[in-house]
Amino acid sequence: DSSEPLLISRDEEAQRMDSLVLPSPHALVLFAKNKSNPCDLESFSETLLSWLTFVLHKIPPTTMSKTYRVGVIGYGLSAKVFHIPFIQAAANLELGAIVQGQGDEAREQHPGCSVYKTSDELFADGSIDLVVLSTPPTSHFELAAGALNAGKHVVVEKPFCPTSAECDELITLAKSKGKLLVPFQNRRWDADYVTLQKVLSEGKLGRVVEFASHYDRYDPEVSSRDAKDAPGAGVIYDLGTHLLDQILNLYGVPSRVTGFLSKQRANAPAEGAYDACSVLLHYEPGPLVTVKATPISVGEEQLRFWVRGDKGSFKKYGIDPQEPQFIGGMKLSDPEFGVEPATSAVAQDGKIEVTTVENVPPPTYGEFYKLLTGALEGQNPVPVKAEEARDLI
Repeated sequence: DSSEPLLISRDEEAQRMDSLVLPSPHALVLFAKNKSNPCDLESFSETLLSWLTFVLHKIPPTTMSKTYRVGVIGYGLSAKVFHIPFIQAAANLELGAIVQGQGDEAREQHPGCSVYKTSDELFADGSIDLVVLSTPPTSHFELAAGALNAGKHVVVEKPFCPTSAECDELITLAKSKGKLLVPFQNRRWDADYVTLQKVLSEGKLGRVVEFASHYDRYDPEVSSRDAKDAPGAGVIYDLGTHLLDQILNLYGVPSRVTGFLSKQRANAPAEGAYDACSVLLHYEPGPLVTVKATPISVGEEQLRFWVRGDKGSFKKYGIDPQEPQFIGGMKLSDPEFGVEPATSAVAQDGKIEVTTVENVPPPTYGEFYKLLTGALEGQNPVPVKAEEARDLI
């Protein structure tokens, strides 16, 4: 408001911006009081743009975020345990619709939510921003393509698709539509796996030479989904995608792969899917990785990880507790949700000594949807890249 024009150098302007603390609500008002010395319009516009850009970067992300309405296709175990509870617990996500082809369970359990009989009804719902596919693998390609063409972001339950060619086609389509396409590899947030990642990153085991990852259990009866083989069926696509994804997330794509598929259940039908797998991943240089899953393993404790290095070994028994905890009625807000006992480790610095490794506080599977929300806002990368899941297939 002086009679002389006020000139501010770029350096001075930057210093003033750095020290600026915005009030709440965030606002910046510029007054042009000095009519006798009107400013140059081009300079004023440039300065205004500079200040507004700064102000937008000062505003916390939560004040700029929107609520994304989510539609879930399928209402089986996966939707009820691995998706809907974490969607409802996530900031900025709202369960808006469910597609259940048969029955009224979804309508009864989620009365405030739209329930459709077909995916086309969901795709036509303009209020839905994100579609989650919790359906059999043979439907993933068609449903994901339909959701992308309808202008929705998409989360695809594992396995991504039965073939890598289908994965590639969806990746290309998502890029052309400017939408997120995110495979659901939730076991990257298993407590024991997160703990193992920390142990490896700290170099406690030294140079790793062998890495064994198991998902063994005693389950001798043939399930309905294994009774008939189909694209994307069988243990290698079911449990195997989790185990292999964890390895690829650690070491990348191996130089070569040796695999064995078999039917170990006594009453496994000839037309049924394979129920057991053993896979060797060869890394040169690097460890020899063995991934195994079997339904015929009688034992009080089942091996989960056994990682051997020249300074130490890491051994873990039992699967991640999140699924059985939730099925058993534990709430996501329970401080014990996802928590496991301390994990055994053997040998340090050449001395055979049994110690324990405290588990890293588990981020739980909710971390997937937390990171997904950030990706929708442009704040961080997607939790799982579609290209990574394509390489897995």
